Amino acid sequence: MRAHARILLVDDDLVDCEAVLRAFKTHRVVNPIHVAHDGVEALHFLRREGAFADASAAPTPSLILMDLEMPRMNGLECLSEIKGDPDLCHIPVIMFTSSRKEEDVVASYKHGAASFITKPVTFEKMLDTIRTLDLYWTLSELP
Repeated sequence: MRAHARILLVDDDLVDCEAVLRAFKTHRVVNPIHVAHDGVEALHFLRREGAFADASAAPTPSLILMDLEMPRMNGLECLSEIKGDPDLCHIPVIMFTSSRKEEDVVASYKHGAASFITKPVTFEKMLDTIRTLDLYWTLSELP
């Protein structure tokens, strides 16, 4: 991924967050990655509200990796808020979840997701997924 591209990882599962961060580090992806633990925190980050009021604490990401099942506000609700906000709607959101349900895939694209990726079960598969994601977004133009 281009070095200037910032990533926002939105996931309430600490083990999954650590696996994603470790996979990025192992694959030597040097992009800054910020973590929000649910949709409410992600929107505060994106809108620079509350604890994220300082722009340096909440730089605008170039890409969002979003889980579906989270407390307070799930991924689909957060995705809808992001895509409905004229200041945020340009940010690509990849749904990155353990769900394999067809209705989740359809709903994610209906609400504006750029992609839907099922989280791998093993760390080796996570490395492959992050490697592929890195290659794809290196070739893609980001805002």
